[in-house]
Amino acid sequence: MMFIRSFIFFFGVLATVLLGWAALVGVPDFMISEIQPPEGLQRYTDEQLYGRSVYIREGCMYCHSQQVRPEGYGSDQDRFWGRPSVPADYVFDKPHLLGTMRTGPDLMNIGVRQSSEDWHLMHLYNPRIVVPGSIMPPFPWLFEEKLSPGPKDKVLALPDSLAPQGKVIIAGRDAIALTEYLLSLNRSYPVAQGKPDTTAKK
Repeated sequence: MMFIRSFIFFFGVLATVLLGWAALVGVPDFMISEIQPPEGLQRYTDEQLYGRSVYIREGCMYCHSQQVRPEGYGSDQDRFWGRPSVPADYVFDKPHLLGTMRTGPDLMNIGVRQSSEDWHLMHLYNPRIVVPGSIMPPFPWLFEEKLSPGPKDKVLALPDSLAPQGKVIIAGRDAIALTEYLLSLNRSYPVAQGKPDTTAKK
């Protein structure tokens, strides 16, 4: 009798897990599996994919979203964050980094709004250099100090008040790759848009 109860309990738990997986992962994945990438969407390069892993490792998605809401669902359009996102925008994104918090601005189109590599590197090293009053933490461990730069080193043009005396700040590989990923976030290509139904929102 005990064996039978254990058997029933085990398969009950297994069935619950499988049904949950099917509802939350399997069915949605099947529903979007036929979506084709828009003509303007490019696959990530190896360097951009590595930068994406740095983005995940450093927890950037805890403060930044990558989803622009349609008009009527927030002030995203007033902030000029780009057109509303569509499922096809995320065809090459695994895992998706939609985010749930906006302690910082949405980054879905940051590559369009800020297309300067120097700006992004400076922003990562010390955000308040380029955005006074920013609450974003600095990421100095992505950089290194050197007495003199090498021929391929990317040197930050820091203000004299922040530059280390007798040394230069060099962008490390992770900082450069992360910047490459951020610059790739460009969803400004045109897509077919349906008008959202806002009748249920009061």
